[in-house]
Amino acid sequence: MAELHTERLVLRRWRESDLEPWAAMNADPEVREHLGDLLTREQSDASVRRFEADLDRRGYGWWAVEVRATGEFIGFAGLDDTDEDMPFKGVEIGWRLARSAWGQGYATEAALAALAFGFDTLGLPEVLAVTTATNVRSQAVMRRIGMTRNPADDFDDPYAPEGPLRPSVVYRVGRGGWGGAGGSDGRG
Repeated sequence: MAELHTERLVLRRWRESDLEPWAAMNADPEVREHLGDLLTREQSDASVRRFEADLDRRGYGWWAVEVRATGEFIGFAGLDDTDEDMPFKGVEIGWRLARSAWGQGYATEAALAALAFGFDTLGLPEVLAVTTATNVRSQAVMRRIGMTRNPADDFDDPYAPEGPLRPSVVYRVGRGGWGGAGGSDGRG
């Protein structure tokens, strides 16, 4: 499995020491605002086991993200296959960061590294991103990394409960439409 390096970040395998801060993120109502219910510690730990299994099986998935200068775990970023019940197929990019890491450009930096890996290493023709219609912060990151939205792709997420989390938007970027300015060297 690849470990990705950017100027300020490392996208890497998960460690035992990540479990506690990851659980704290999943219990934070602001971090989970556009994701749904808070997770218990058991649910949070189980998600890491699934992430690790996907990384082992495919060589990509949701990598743990740490700050290079300090070694601090700040969340996840990466690529995942879309769920079968979605109205589209492909590979989706995503990120989730602790509130302390918001507003510092980390999501954009990690996403650009994941895009570089998806296009340059995996040879993907396109990468998708999905979020709630109300998640303007994530949509801003999507635009910063070169993704565009076609409102015709918007849909109601079948996994979300009725209410404000159901209306969702889809952003896309194709291999030819991406500039490759991710700053990732892709080395482990």
